[in-house]
Amino acid sequence: MSAWAVGGVAWCYSSGNFEGSMLLGYASMILAFSLVFVGVKNYRDKYNGGIISFGKAFRIGLYIILVASTLYVLVWLVDYYVFIPDFMDKYSAHVINKAQNSGASANEIAAKTKEINTMKEMYNTPLMVVLLTYMEIFPVGLIVSIITALILKRKPNGSVVAIT
Repeated sequence: MSAWAVGGVAWCYSSGNFEGSMLLGYASMILAFSLVFVGVKNYRDKYNGGIISFGKAFRIGLYIILVASTLYVLVWLVDYYVFIPDFMDKYSAHVINKAQNSGASANEIAAKTKEINTMKEMYNTPLMVVLLTYMEIFPVGLIVSIITALILKRKPNGSVVAIT
């Protein structure tokens, strides 16, 4: 997932065209987080006797997405600070240019400019870069974990095994 994201950002960064990058990014996140399903199912079937509660399945999925999200954030920090430190300048220019070319009013362009400048300001500190990057990926993983837990939860059947 991180390699795909870095490749996508590199392409957008070099071409100056950020159209479709959000769709590509979220599609790669969903594809990568499909491994949450595999991990929870593997745990349920191989290590938990074929049963798992919603809560346990959700917690396992949550642990997987925490690890994956942290790796994603770390890769983005390296990519951003080492390879593309002017990313926000290029991205903000793209967003403002897009607003201008869309026929937006002067007030709408001013609002978009203020919004993107606020985001650029937030990107001035590593802590905010980390938090914003987690906010980008973690909710997607959370949704995948909830869906996975709903699909894979399995209660034990009502039979009682007598031990003699």
